[in-house]
Amino acid sequence: MNIRQETVLTPAQKRAFEGLLGGLTAGDVLVLRGPAGSGKTTVLESVQAAAGGVLIGMRQFMCSLAAHPPAAIEEAFLRMLEQALAAHDLILVDDLSLVTRVVNGDEYPRAFLLDAALTALLGEAAALKRKLVFASEGEAPWPIQRRAYSWDIGDFAPEDYARLCGTFLDGKPAVQLDYARIHRFAPALTPQQLRNVCQWLGRQERLDTESFIQYLRSQDMTSNVELEEVQRVDWSDLKGVDEVIQELEAKIALPFENDALSAELGLKPKRGVLLAGPPGTGKTTIGRALAHRLKSKFFRIDGRSSSCELGRVFEAARRNAPAVVFIDDADVLLQDDGNRWFYRYLLTLLDGLESASAERVCVMMTAMSASDLPAPILRSGRVELWLETRLPDADARAAILRERLAALPAAIGGAGVPALAAASEGLTGADLKNVVEDAKLLFAHDRATGKELRPAEEYFLEAIEGVRANRRKYRQGKAASQLGFCGAGH
Repeated sequence: MNIRQETVLTPAQKRAFEGLLGGLTAGDVLVLRGPAGSGKTTVLESVQAAAGGVLIGMRQFMCSLAAHPPAAIEEAFLRMLEQALAAHDLILVDDLSLVTRVVNGDEYPRAFLLDAALTALLGEAAALKRKLVFASEGEAPWPIQRRAYSWDIGDFAPEDYARLCGTFLDGKPAVQLDYARIHRFAPALTPQQLRNVCQWLGRQERLDTESFIQYLRSQDMTSNVELEEVQRVDWSDLKGVDEVIQELEAKIALPFENDALSAELGLKPKRGVLLAGPPGTGKTTIGRALAHRLKSKFFRIDGRSSSCELGRVFEAARRNAPAVVFIDDADVLLQDDGNRWFYRYLLTLLDGLESASAERVCVMMTAMSASDLPAPILRSGRVELWLETRLPDADARAAILRERLAALPAAIGGAGVPALAAASEGLTGADLKNVVEDAKLLFAHDRATGKELRPAEEYFLEAIEGVRANRRKYRQGKAASQLGFCGAGH
């Protein structure tokens, strides 16, 4: 093999390059894995520069596809590689995952045909004593995977960031940047993301770590939650959950935000958090408050998420780590027989958070009770922090009512809070919100119809009784439906 000068690589890329180069002496089929933007093409170019051969990418594939019917993806791919095998001893195939993603789609009509094409191709390559190197974002197709030696471009370390930024800043001093701090804030940046930051900030007179991180926060840290569409809630808006807030601040927010302490003590957010409590005790509201607290570090999953979307959310959270993946009403989601795929895939993703690259991703689930969740979800290691929301006590009920009444005119807002707090024992925060809304409607109806206005407390007491009546009707209806269901088989 002809040995030429290799391209300048980061330490992580260089390790993958050296693995591939050594692998060429031992095997005939090699795979380079790495997330999008991690520099797989750069590594393949370095292998080509060192060992010769031909590098084939999507441009060559599209040219081959142009000579076939649009649906003949496998034929075009096979023909392209057969031509390369005829002319070269070493063929490097870039972006294999772009092809496999198409043929593995749910609606693709020719399932597994690419496996057949690859099996034939690998047999032909072996007969001709050719060597093949494939680059892919994830696992290569089975015919390749079972024959290949594989190397990964590992997660970048601070020294990788320093090497890349030193190149991209084109002479502008980069040594003043705190790469360890930048890496703690965003440990999975790609070379392209780093290039964008350097090109943008390189125009400025002064380049510092704070402006670097601020750019990342505004441009590359992307949540799947539009905060403008989420009701604004701050910790101060939550009543009666002080212990929960303290735990979240200490065990989630602090490791996210305090770089100095996190570096000194090796702090990591809790990997799995369960927030359990009766309906209406503020679990979803706590999630909203956490979303605004963490901004772009917050990702949400619900029952509409497909398996592909679920994987993309976890990958985005890993890239944005430290980050939170929030699964509201997990008990309902995981007990739905139609969502078994979701449950199995979620277990896989939760186990994947044990890896170093994902150890700063926290999954937070809400449920009415821990007993409502499948036992494997709760096994040691998957849920590390158990938090409970309870019905508000008298002080919390008084605080909720006082805050809501303060925004009302004196004629209705001047009701005696202590009496209402005592009368509303057993009601949730959500119930109290309904009480205030119902009392306003009762008061407005009396005014609109010319009736004599009652003392303000009476409207609220009537509203409290109305909420309790609705609860009784709900329980009676639920009991009746359960009896009907049980009796249906007799």
